[in-house]
Amino acid sequence: MLRSSTLIGWACGNASWEYVVCPRGQHFGSAFKYSTATAERKKFYQDVSISQGEGGVYEINLDRRKLKTPGGKLFAVPNEALAIAVATEWDAQRDTLKFYTMHMTTLCNTALDNPTDRDKDQMISAALKYLETDTVCYRVDEPYGLVELQKNEWDPALHWIENRYNVTIGASSSILGPEIPEATKETFRQHLNSYNFWSLTGLEFVITQLKSVVLAMAMIDRHLNVEQAVLLSRLEEEYQIRQWGNVEWAHDYDMYELRARTAAGTLFVHLSSESSTVKRKLMQD
Repeated sequence: MLRSSTLIGWACGNASWEYVVCPRGQHFGSAFKYSTATAERKKFYQDVSISQGEGGVYEINLDRRKLKTPGGKLFAVPNEALAIAVATEWDAQRDTLKFYTMHMTTLCNTALDNPTDRDKDQMISAALKYLETDTVCYRVDEPYGLVELQKNEWDPALHWIENRYNVTIGASSSILGPEIPEATKETFRQHLNSYNFWSLTGLEFVITQLKSVVLAMAMIDRHLNVEQAVLLSRLEEEYQIRQWGNVEWAHDYDMYELRARTAAGTLFVHLSSESSTVKRKLMQD
């Protein structure tokens, strides 16, 4: 039987992190506080495991403490596959906890606590707003090289999603972007409504990273891989770098970070839709 305790962490957006570990009957006068989400703290546990709780959900255990959300809820995910992904993040931490690398944990916290108190309809509406300013739909008139690059690289993705969902989106060089037909919005609304709340949380995260519904859906549907989608989302920036050069370390860091967030969000969508049990050990010696 697991010892009763509380483990609280905050991992939402750019908010600060705060962790408190309080076994039953013991209280600490101060908490470990951090001003930014990029802060680190000394690792305070040795073993990570998962266990199945009531209702078929899966919980994360750090030593014999059960993980809880920033809002104080039990950290319980809907299937074993997602639990393994989260546990792997915690197990991968070494001497210090790098909270900013734990994207799966962050997304689970968001789904469990729902800090903005939104329902599925509101999440779908927010996601669809990106269609009006979608990265691949907004085109430039000059320079010629970038115009051609956008046409050659973005048009295939745009044509794919129009054919895949039988919709019209189009592209425009107007600052207002293309005028999206209501029929297109309704088609996507119905499609997104088929996702559960957890999957929508991940999908919305991917859309905001790429600033594109087109690229996000192409990746979720496995038409594009993460590297391709990220490069397409940064097409104009990559063009400018080719022309004028760049600060190499900053460019590489931004690229790797975007890939990591996008990959985590995509994996979260697929795993949160997973219904089968993963029958394998969590950790290997």
